[in-house]
Amino acid sequence: MTNVEAFIHVSTAYCNCYRTDVVEEIYPVEPEPDQVIALTEWTDDKMLEELTPILIASRPNTYTFTKALAERMLQQERGSLPVAIVRPSIVLSSYREPVAVIILVRINLSYKSRSLACRNILCHEDKVADLVPVDIVISLMICAAWRTATQRTDTIPIYNCCTGQQNPITWKKFIDLSIFKYCRLHPMDNVLWCPDVRCHSSSMINTLCVTLQHNVPAYILDTLARLKGSRPIMVRKQAKLSKAAKCFEYFTTKQWNFRDHNVRRLREQLSPEDSKTFMFDVTQIDWSSYLENYILGIRQFILRESPDTLPAARSRMTKLYWVHKAVQFVGVIITLCVFFSLLYFLLRICGLIV
Repeated sequence: MTNVEAFIHVSTAYCNCYRTDVVEEIYPVEPEPDQVIALTEWTDDKMLEELTPILIASRPNTYTFTKALAERMLQQERGSLPVAIVRPSIVLSSYREPVAVIILVRINLSYKSRSLACRNILCHEDKVADLVPVDIVISLMICAAWRTATQRTDTIPIYNCCTGQQNPITWKKFIDLSIFKYCRLHPMDNVLWCPDVRCHSSSMINTLCVTLQHNVPAYILDTLARLKGSRPIMVRKQAKLSKAAKCFEYFTTKQWNFRDHNVRRLREQLSPEDSKTFMFDVTQIDWSSYLENYILGIRQFILRESPDTLPAARSRMTKLYWVHKAVQFVGVIITLCVFFSLLYFLLRICGLIV
C-alpha cells in the first residue's frame, strides 16, 4: 500500500495495566508476538486455554494482553509505514457529536425488562474513573492522522486519550451523579424500585451483599415463577450480571496515571478553527451535564420512552423514594433489635446481668 499517508492503530490505555504509571511509549511484552503466534500453531485449544493465565501474567484478561501484542508487532513490522497509536481509556458514547447521547451498560435499571438490579459493586469510590467520550477519541484520531501524514517521524507516536490527568472524575462522583441524581430526576417509566447502588471496598462484604440482595431474591423469584408455571430466568440473568461485574472489578478497584503529553502537544499545534471542529480537549467536559444526557439518552434511545412520560414517572419515583427510605428505616430497626437481643442473651449467659 504505497500511497498510505497515515495508519492509525486504536489500542487501549489498559494494554499496560500492570503498570500504575503509563507513559506514551510502547513497552516490552513477554512473550513476544511471534512466540505467541508460534504457540497457537502447535498447541490445541485445550492446552492454549490452560496456558492463557501464564501468558497474560498480571493482566486481567486476554483483551489487554493482545492489545499489547499488537502494539509490539506494529513496532517490529511497520517498516516505512507512517503509523501512530491512539490509546483510549474507558470509552463512553458521544459528548456532543453527532448529538449528546449516552449509551452504555444499564446499571441498576430494573425497569421494563424487569431484570434484576445491580445494587452492589466492588469499587473503591475514591479511585479515578478514567472515562472518555467516543467523539473525543475520534477527533483525536483524525488529528493524529493529520500529524502523522504531515510530520513523519522514525518512531511511532503514542497518544493516551484519557481524562484522568486533566479532568478526573471519581467513581463516587460518577455513581452519585448518574444513579442517585439523574436516574431519580429523569426516571424510567414503570420503574420497579428506587435506583440505588452501593460500592464496597471489601470483597467479603460485597460478596455477602450480592448473595443477600442479588442471588437470594433471584432464587425466590424463580421459585415463584415455577409455581406459576412460568419459565425461571432470574438466576441465569443474575449469573450473567455477576460475571460482567466480576470482569469490571479490576478497573473499579485500581487507579492509573496515563500520561498524555503527546495529546496536549498535538492540541497546541491546531489552529483555533481546527481545535473547535476536532475537539478533543477533555478539560471542556462538564461531567454533570454529560451524565444527565447519559440517563436521558438511555431513556429515549434504548428504552424508547417518550419525554412526555417524564412527569408521571417522576411522580411514581417520588413515591418509591419514600417507600425505599421506609424500608431502610425498618431494616435498621430490625438490625438493632437483633443486635441488642443477641447482646442481652450473651450477657445473661456470662452472668453479667440477671
